[in-house]
Amino acid sequence: MKTIFISGTAGSGKSLLTSKLYDYYTKNGAFVAVLNLDPGVENIPYTCDVDVRDYVDIVSIMHQYDLGPNGAMIMANDLIASKIDDIQNEVNRINPDYLIVDTPGQIELFAYRSSGRFLVENISSDEKTNIFLFDGALVTTPVNFVSIALLATSIRLRLNLSTINVVTKTDLIQDKLKEILQWSTNLNTLENAIAKEADGDTYSLTTNILRGLNLGGFAQGLIPISNVTGEGLVNLQGALSRILNLGEEVED
Repeated sequence: MKTIFISGTAGSGKSLLTSKLYDYYTKNGAFVAVLNLDPGVENIPYTCDVDVRDYVDIVSIMHQYDLGPNGAMIMANDLIASKIDDIQNEVNRINPDYLIVDTPGQIELFAYRSSGRFLVENISSDEKTNIFLFDGALVTTPVNFVSIALLATSIRLRLNLSTINVVTKTDLIQDKLKEILQWSTNLNTLENAIAKEADGDTYSLTTNILRGLNLGGFAQGLIPISNVTGEGLVNLQGALSRILNLGEEVED
């Protein structure tokens, strides 16, 4: 079994990409299952094979422990980690070729609490990788782009997984997409764009962050994805195969 985690900021399109990726692999002959790790989600655009909402209930936690929504989400995510054996048993019974894991909308709950790292490490799998979503609606300015790039690098560090960076909502940002893709591969272009937008402390901080990211090998490029049209899924699947299957394509 190969496991694909889908991460990104709230509203970046994680659940929709999960659905599209499931459909893509299934149409190409692979047996795929989806694990939903978000205990607070109400509606999801896919059929969920393993769902943490079967183990924890946000409303019950709020009432039982007199917590608000945020406190209940924190407790729920920690409780989910204690159910890892039950979750793994469900996955084992399904025994898919690929397990796609849709992570919580609040990325800080998953990536920065020990329970999230625990889940990543203890889901038993032959290979694992993470897809990080750059929300196309957020990265149309160079300073925002660097901010999200810093977050992506931080998530990679926290989860200790090979990571594929994609930019979503490409159908909404066609006039900026070419420039954004240039920023992701040519740091001189990005630094010049920052100089036109920012000055003083903002310029110094942003460029220093950018140079640090460059030392960490960030400039690998982004894969553009449209969850509406499905454009870019072929390129994403190719990148996943290079990590998970040593370059082999899914079965036809």
